[in-house]
Amino acid sequence: MSTDPISLSAAGRALAAMIDHTLLKPEATARDIERLCREAIQYGFASVCVNPALLPVAVKTLEGTPVIPCTVCGFPLGATATATKAFEAGLAASTGAREVDMVLAVWALKQKAYSEVLSDMRAVVESVGSGCGVKVIMETCLLTDEEKVTASRLALEAGVQFIKTSTGFSTGGATLHDVALLRATVGTRTGVKASGGIRTRADAEAMIAAGANRLGTSAGITIVTTP
Repeated sequence: MSTDPISLSAAGRALAAMIDHTLLKPEATARDIERLCREAIQYGFASVCVNPALLPVAVKTLEGTPVIPCTVCGFPLGATATATKAFEAGLAASTGAREVDMVLAVWALKQKAYSEVLSDMRAVVESVGSGCGVKVIMETCLLTDEEKVTASRLALEAGVQFIKTSTGFSTGGATLHDVALLRATVGTRTGVKASGGIRTRADAEAMIAAGANRLGTSAGITIVTTP
């Protein structure tokens, strides 16, 4: 498969630069990830997001390109021990990940154990070092608006680079309401990533208008090539 750049409209290129080209299905193979990476290079996507076991394939395939290798941590439930998350994230960074999407400790937030939520995020941020950004997946479909605001404020305190709506593996994905709420809470102090259920150009543009500056989707090619 060629990696020659695909010609896109100016709007398509702008959208592509905000997309994490994502494949997190458990049945995805190394060949699937190689294809995903070549597509990301061709279309100019921001990153490729894959499961940790296949991260080395993405790192190797993307070497020498501007596309960011990204993986997940504590995925998809966020219910692993903090030490486990930190080790997983640190290993990913040492393998070549430049971004790690960790899942919030939803259970701790629900029981108002805010110090545990904060320490969980901080441990991951500290484990990856300065060369790797951290996104915190809120799994907003499981939270009240009050919990979303609290989690966003804790994420700011922890020093993450993005707050993210969803894993795409729970009961719901990104909504315009949630994206706007997260953006209103964090202002310009960190990024907002909308993820889960974004399948069309209209979906993508609506999420950006609501405040997202990164999109997680497996439909990136459709989105950026739609007139």
